[in-house]
Amino acid sequence: MKIAFLDRDGTLIFEPPDTKQIDSIEKLKILPGVIDGLKKLQADGFQLVMVSNQDGLGSATFPKKCFTAAQNEFLKRLKKEGIEFYKICICPDRKEDNCNCRKPKTGLVDSFLKKENINREQSFVLGDRATDMEFAQNIGVAGFKMQTNGAFPRIATVQRTTKETNINIACNLDGQGNFRIDTGLGFFNHLLEQFSKHSLIDLAITARGDLEIDEHHTIEDTALCLGECLAKALGERKGIQRYGFLLPMDDTLVEVAIDLGGRPYFIFDAKFTREYVGDMPTEMIEHFFKSLSDALKANIHLKVRYSKNTHHQAEAIFKAFSKAMRQAVDADPRAPNILPSTKGIL
Repeated sequence: MKIAFLDRDGTLIFEPPDTKQIDSIEKLKILPGVIDGLKKLQADGFQLVMVSNQDGLGSATFPKKCFTAAQNEFLKRLKKEGIEFYKICICPDRKEDNCNCRKPKTGLVDSFLKKENINREQSFVLGDRATDMEFAQNIGVAGFKMQTNGAFPRIATVQRTTKETNINIACNLDGQGNFRIDTGLGFFNHLLEQFSKHSLIDLAITARGDLEIDEHHTIEDTALCLGECLAKALGERKGIQRYGFLLPMDDTLVEVAIDLGGRPYFIFDAKFTREYVGDMPTEMIEHFFKSLSDALKANIHLKVRYSKNTHHQAEAIFKAFSKAMRQAVDADPRAPNILPSTKGIL
């Protein structure tokens, strides 16, 4: 079972900056993208679980009937759209009460986690506070942080299991460059961390491959999974910049151009003077991006103009690609929800 653990106030509905309470139906405002985002998660097989701290719920300053009226109306509106929560967990305590159920503590979900067969590598927490990210860490799933009262982020997960590898990837295109990556290959981890950091795409990657044979299958299948995950998060690719970079790193200059137009093509112009950097074969860098291009359905042109250091060359390639991706996936404020093509499809 895949679970999307979702915060409520500031994540799904508008949180008033002054009172931080939604205590009437009049204050209920569903945030942009929430309906479509939740529908997409359900269609992708996620069960939705709400986990929310409601300070002083049931007190004189926050009567339970006021909360219930707004909460029921929220759930009613979602149900009309075909969206239902598998479980709803509410903590009514204040921080000073020092209870065991208030996030980031896990008391609200401990029994649920023990009872249900949850795929933690494919599950995640979405919230707008640091405590939500701590909560994600405490229950052993990826954490995706969004801006308070911001638009619902573009999130996707992919799992690929073969006789050679088992890959789990979760991504948030609208992230902050946070990552949790373990492929069993130190330098490959480092390059993927660079991609996340410089693209601002949150990534959670766990890859288990037949490294006792060689590195090929692990790197190739991670690339295929990553491309598929990014493509899934992009969805119909409406409202994106679409195109995206020259990036210098000491002695190295790399040029990357990308088009997320839905047609894969790949040009790679780089020569390596070392067979390995750390535990990663340099020949697999080209193969990684070719596999990524195919799965992402992207046109990628990558050229190393000059370099004297193979480590810098490999790292600059991933950083330049990251910057190009960041530019290409960013929302275009002048063309929201508009497909960046005259063909009518990407």
